[in-house]
Amino acid sequence: MFPEDNYWHADVSGLPVHPRSDDYIASIGWDRYVHADFGSGLWEGSTIGIPWTEVDGDQPTVPISFYYEDESDPGPYPIPPNAPIQGGPDSDGDRHVIVVETGSCTLYEVYDAWPQPNGSWEAGSGAVWDLSSNAFRPAGWTSSNAAGTPLLPGLVQYDEVANDTLDHAIHVTVPATQKSYVWPATHWASYSTNPNLPPMGLWLRLRADFDTSGYSPQVQVIMEAMKKHGVIVTDNGSPWFLSGVPDERWDNDMLRQLRDIKGHDFEALDVSSLMVSPDSGQVNQ
Repeated sequence: MFPEDNYWHADVSGLPVHPRSDDYIASIGWDRYVHADFGSGLWEGSTIGIPWTEVDGDQPTVPISFYYEDESDPGPYPIPPNAPIQGGPDSDGDRHVIVVETGSCTLYEVYDAWPQPNGSWEAGSGAVWDLSSNAFRPAGWTSSNAAGTPLLPGLVQYDEVANDTLDHAIHVTVPATQKSYVWPATHWASYSTNPNLPPMGLWLRLRADFDTSGYSPQVQVIMEAMKKHGVIVTDNGSPWFLSGVPDERWDNDMLRQLRDIKGHDFEALDVSSLMVSPDSGQVNQ
């Protein structure tokens, strides 16, 4: 899931706090709690989280059209007809579709995806990523999320939590962002010039003094990952919502323990020392 020296795997536990940290956190929600936007079962008839699927090199490619065509990687994409859609086939939400072609180690991500009777797809935007590369897509381009970053590497997955191998930053949504983005984002999604709002791509870290003892082992894994790898603002949405993959093995009551974390338990980071190049996800580590 990208090279070891990619930003998704970076250790940010020793990075300095951003000078506007308190302003950013106050605008997101100082006393609002963290919410696991993933789990088991259904919520209002939809699965909870963002699913994904694997295909091999024999999967046929199909045509796909985008209404953000100028910022999308053109098709065809190897999307199977039964590819899982975020929220289910009748969802009126973001409707992400994520496919990994294992043979070529290529990630295909689609936003607002709608299958058509002839086997093609219509969608809002699409992005293709080489999972063995640190290369970015063009500056100013969106992706399947508002920050222009890939979705899959920032999702919390059951197996990596259960096996204590959660080794990456996590997507987090915030209510409002400013008309700006910072590395590793490549796209903004706001017209506000309010400097107290976080820019897209802002990196935050759970404070080192947050006591994780007393929580279930799996919740501790997520908490400790937020201390070491942090969370990255990649979309507008509800405050402090963490993105993950639906799985029937999740214990939703256990995941609610994350609500003990409030906004003021985070600190925004200055990650400029990590960046090797504005056009690359490689980090100085």
